Amino acid sequence: MPKVRTTPIAAQDRALVILPTFNEKPNLEALVLAIRGEGCDVLVVDDNSPDGTGELADRLAGSDPGVLVEHRAGKLGLGTAHIAGLKRGTELGYALLVTMDADGSHQPRHLGPILAAARRTGGVVIGSRYVSGGSIVGWNARRKLLSHSANLYVRTILGIRVHDCTSGYRCYPRRVIERVDLDRIICDGYAFLIELLYRCLKAGVPVTEVPIRFQDRIAGTSKVSSTEITKALKLVPRLRWQRATHHGREVVSAEPEIELHGSTALPSVQAGDGAVTPGSATGDGGSGPAGS
Repeated sequence: MPKVRTTPIAAQDRALVILPTFNEKPNLEALVLAIRGEGCDVLVVDDNSPDGTGELADRLAGSDPGVLVEHRAGKLGLGTAHIAGLKRGTELGYALLVTMDADGSHQPRHLGPILAAARRTGGVVIGSRYVSGGSIVGWNARRKLLSHSANLYVRTILGIRVHDCTSGYRCYPRRVIERVDLDRIICDGYAFLIELLYRCLKAGVPVTEVPIRFQDRIAGTSKVSSTEITKALKLVPRLRWQRATHHGREVVSAEPEIELHGSTALPSVQAGDGAVTPGSATGDGGSGPAGS
């Protein structure tokens, strides 16, 4: 059984940041402290990291009741780690569940605007690199091209009007997770991010993008492999085929936040047979402001 430390702090109306970890010891402590400084609780989901990440997480939890730890038996994958964290956060009654990379690429200072957008819209909020105000630091041209191409591919095949479909920096209200059957998720790894976003849109959940400054990992090595990329590429046509089989042709969309600290009035977002709301961020599979 996974080890989970529960917190005495009332979870109602609070936000829980879920950090899936595997060999992230050099980054973990500073990241956890920064997240706690933003007023959020933290759940570390560690896949039995051989570098001692899990032990460090336990020490942090021992001195702070707002830090929780779940230990898993081995490297079971990013998707299942997210699912484990989302389910645990739902069980504990947190109002907002945030997923964030533990490598330092997602900055806690963006939590405020992301949480504010989630509370305002009641839907999923994506920390986006590819809307106006978003940026990427530390990537070479090849990696940027790969990311832009992957997002264009997803938008084109699925008709998703979301600029950053592969961002793992997201906020899900608990009621959204309760509507989406996580047990039906078929993909693990980074393909999981695409599938869960698609399922949320299919369920009629509004999706908003808030610009972030994405910083390449501070320490350690990237977990993204060619195998993970291949899985994601294979998933997209499969999801489209399921859509065509069960619901016919439809377009799902999202509205971007224009300013990081501004207040933007958002029209309602719909998902349905050909439904496109006025003022959508892009056309069907179109490019975003950052050229994704």
